[in-house]
Order: sequence, then structure tokens, then C-alpha cells
Amino acid sequence: MPWEGNIAGICKAQHLIMEFGRVKESELAGINFKLPADPPYNKHTLPGKRAANPKVYVGCAKWGRKEWVGKLYPTGTPEKEFLPQYTKHFNAIELNATSYKMPTPAVVSSWAAAAGDKEFLYCPKLVRYILPSPDRERQLLYMSEWKKCMQEFGDHLGPMFLMLAENFLPTRFNLLKDFLHDFPKEYRLFVEVRHRAWYEDEKIFLELIKELSIYNAGFVITDTAGRRDMSHMYLTVPRAFIRFVGNSLHETDYARCDDWVKRIKAWIRKGLEEVYFFMHMHDEARSPELISYFIKKLNKECKLQIPDPLDMAE
Repeated sequence: MPWEGNIAGICKAQHLIMEFGRVKESELAGINFKLPADPPYNKHTLPGKRAANPKVYVGCAKWGRKEWVGKLYPTGTPEKEFLPQYTKHFNAIELNATSYKMPTPAVVSSWAAAAGDKEFLYCPKLVRYILPSPDRERQLLYMSEWKKCMQEFGDHLGPMFLMLAENFLPTRFNLLKDFLHDFPKEYRLFVEVRHRAWYEDEKIFLELIKELSIYNAGFVITDTAGRRDMSHMYLTVPRAFIRFVGNSLHETDYARCDDWVKRIKAWIRKGLEEVYFFMHMHDEARSPELISYFIKKLNKECKLQIPDPLDMAE
């Protein structure tokens, strides 16, 4: 399968990204992981009654993990079969691989083919040079190339997300506004901002919420130990995109999952239409155990029937 030879490099880069927000294990017990209460703003987004057919998608950020062979994937599974196996166990993936290199239409077509006729969504991160920039004309050209690739996903294309690096300051807010204005309206977009200044200045934060809402863009919620400010609970659209970073099955991971199940259940009751929940782990070998725990809890509380990936692997 295309890109299979680059799996190791992609996984290494993804590992470095998810070191963001990491703290020493000895510090975990002293962190308040309790999710904040819903802000009053969410009443403008959620209608107050359950949507007719809420969709819940759960997955990981990568498929190319050799540690999952014999646990999630059948013993002896070759790397070229990792993606088809992944699509059998989950209904979505946070596709970080697209941020490092613009995929070709042929590669995207092969990814779509791996999902077959299953209800499976790819949620691609925008490639690293499609970012808010003063050169809008150049960005539009890049976006045109991106669109040609993304259309190959067909029905397997989920929302995209823009991750702004820690050095993207609110002083460049106008560039973000222009980007949101130019972004193709046929795509669903979520945005993650990382610099603390976006969260520390209430005026800037509320302006960000307003702009995202104007352009029907979602606000990524990142739940990681070292950056509790990014677990903000704001819903600018009736959809939630949650990036959960576990700590290698530390005891706090389970209570955090329980808290998220309660919040998602409450949001669904209030009219949330879609949930995208992606599990990250500093030690990805242990991701299947935690996501299995989360899915079982979610199914029980929300009356869902999401397959348990570990039960399917037996």
C-alpha cells in the first residue's frame, strides 16, 4: 500500500507532536483532570433536545503500530495490511499523516479503498503549508491542490482540522480570520490553537469563539495533562472533536474517560449531532486497552453499539 514504507517516519513525527502537554508521571496525581462545566455559550449551539440520529466516531491517530500485532491485529499481520485491519476495528481515524506531506490522489484513493463499504471516516489534518498566511493567493493554490486529493476519499471524508503551532500568536488573528473566510465551505473544519495567550486573554478567546461560529468551524478540545486550558468545553458547532491524550494507563486515565462519557452523554441529550473522539497515548502500545474501556462505558451510558476493538480481535 502507498506510504507503507514511510510509516516509521510518520509515527516518529506523530510521537513528537503528542509529547505536547506531557508531564512527569509523578505529577499526574496532583493534576485536576475534572472537565470544566459547560459554558453558557453552548446553549446557542445545542438546541436542547436530542438530535434525530447522533453520530459517534471513535478511533486513534495512526494505524501503523507494530505493537498492536497480536493484540489488535491478528498475529503475523504484515504492515501493508495494518490500515485494512484498522478499519475493521474502528469507525474513524485522526489522520495526522497528511500534515507532513501532501498525499497524491492515488494515495488517498487507496486509503478510501481500504475502508471499503464500511461507515468509516478519515479526519485529515491540513498539510503543514496550508496555514493562515499573508500570501492568500498562494494559499488558495495550495487549497485547490488539496481539494483534488481530498475528493478521492468520497464518502469516507470526515471533518478536517487545522492545528496552529505554539508560535502562532493572537497578534496574527487577522490571518486566521482570512483563512476561515477562504476555507472551502463544502468541508467541515475544526481548529486547534496552542499558544497560551489565546486562552489567557478573555477578550481574545471570546473573539476566537465568535469567528469560529461565524464560519461554521469547530473548536478542537484537547485533553492533555500539561495544558488543562485546552479542555475548554466550547462548542461553536453542534459537533465535537476531542483529542484525548492518555498517560500509558495511569489510574487517572480511567477516571478521565468516565468524565468524558458523562459529558458526551449530556451533550447528546442536548442535541449534539456528531462526536469525534480520538485516543492518543505517549506509549501507543497501550492505546487499545484504554479505548476499549472508553467504548464499553460509552456504549452502556449512551445506548450505543460501537464495536469493542479488543473483543473483535479475539
